[in-house]
Formats: sequence, structure tokens, C-alpha cells
Amino acid sequence: MTEDEKYKSEGRAAILKAISHPSRIFIVDKLNEKPYCVCELAEMIGIDQSTTSKHLSILKNAGIIDDTKKGTTVYYSLRCKCLLDFIGCIENVIRMNIDRNKKYMGVGNN
Repeated sequence: MTEDEKYKSEGRAAILKAISHPSRIFIVDKLNEKPYCVCELAEMIGIDQSTTSKHLSILKNAGIIDDTKKGTTVYYSLRCKCLLDFIGCIENVIRMNIDRNKKYMGVGNN
């Protein structure tokens, strides 16, 4: 592996690591709808605001989301909407795995 290939692979791994938590995937999905503040996201996820802030910080440091301050409230928005295509691809893999497992288990073969 060349230095450029290593650098590129490490960058990709960092992005994948940033979204590799169910709460962060949920946050990405919600931020596709509209900007939200920490308190709104924490309530939707069902976790405390400090944990939600940590998740948001990870996503922001990875360059996936942006923040904007309006008065005393910070709102987060999705910066890289193309990430949703990747999540859609993951959902296709999940569906294919379910279908394959159904065939393997003989489900639906009447």
C-alpha cells in the first residue's frame, strides 16, 4: 500500500467509525429532515444531552455535520447528504441478507 492509499484508507475508516453507532446513524437520518438542537435530538433518542453532545461532536469532527448558533441555541445540520446514499446501500445489504436467510431457512417455500 502506498502512502497515498494508506492516507485515503485511514480517512475512510475515520468516517465509517464516526457513523458506527446507532445513535449517530439516527442523528444523521433526523438531520436530513431539518436542523435540530441537542435537546430535541436527545429527547428523540432517549438519552441525556451530554451523551448526545458527544455524538454530535464526533460527527462534526468527522465533517459530517455543521452547527449554527441562533441566539443561545446551537442547531445542527447535515453537511454531507451523500452519506444517505451509503446508508441506503447498507439497507439494501440488510434486505438481501434477510432474503438469503429466509431461503436458507426454507421460509416462504410452500
